[in-house]
Amino acid sequence: MFARYARMAKGFTKIGREIAIAVKQGGPNPDSNSRLRIVIQNAKAINMPKDRIDGAIQRASTKGDANLEESTYEGYGPYGVAILCECTTDNPTRTVSNIRMHFSRSNGTLGKTGSLDFIFERRCIFRISSEGQNKEDLELELIEHGADEIEEHEKELIIYTKFADFGSMQKALETKKINIIGAEKQRIPNTYVTLNEAQQKEIHDLVKDLEEDDDVQAVFHNMQE
Repeated sequence: MFARYARMAKGFTKIGREIAIAVKQGGPNPDSNSRLRIVIQNAKAINMPKDRIDGAIQRASTKGDANLEESTYEGYGPYGVAILCECTTDNPTRTVSNIRMHFSRSNGTLGKTGSLDFIFERRCIFRISSEGQNKEDLELELIEHGADEIEEHEKELIIYTKFADFGSMQKALETKKINIIGAEKQRIPNTYVTLNEAQQKEIHDLVKDLEEDDDVQAVFHNMQE
């Protein structure tokens, strides 16, 4: 029970930081801020209470959260596994120091920004309800807006686009009045590293340590699961 609430609190903190960045970039009104609209939907998807969402928007509009900025750190864990961390921080010096410490403790090395561009492809994922939707028809309608593929998963349709087509796809779905359950930008590996069970545990431990850092929003790696 405690672990579940801890994960929920961590999720709320991450969303709160995403709200702060969205407000900083486009203002506090979701009607005119497309990024904020998406973040609010993601907040609802993890059951973040409305008063916490409104509070995060208010804080971002008035004080300290406005100092937050996004940063990316890249490196290699043990056994040549590529690891990329997306962070949101008000103190880059603290953040890079902490990230370097996690890598060093695991016999990894922190690299330069952009050093893993050849390994990870940036893609976007939109989740919508499959109710009332015909997958084949929707694919034909959305392909001109950047849809690479659409997968059906339980009661949802998962739409994949290139990173550059995020805004176009969001606008298309909103224009068609299709409710976006959630959306995220991911880094998909082009190549994978295969490890044995003991080696995998070392990578999982490093990823867990990174994910538990308050400044880290997301961690991506190319270990074959």
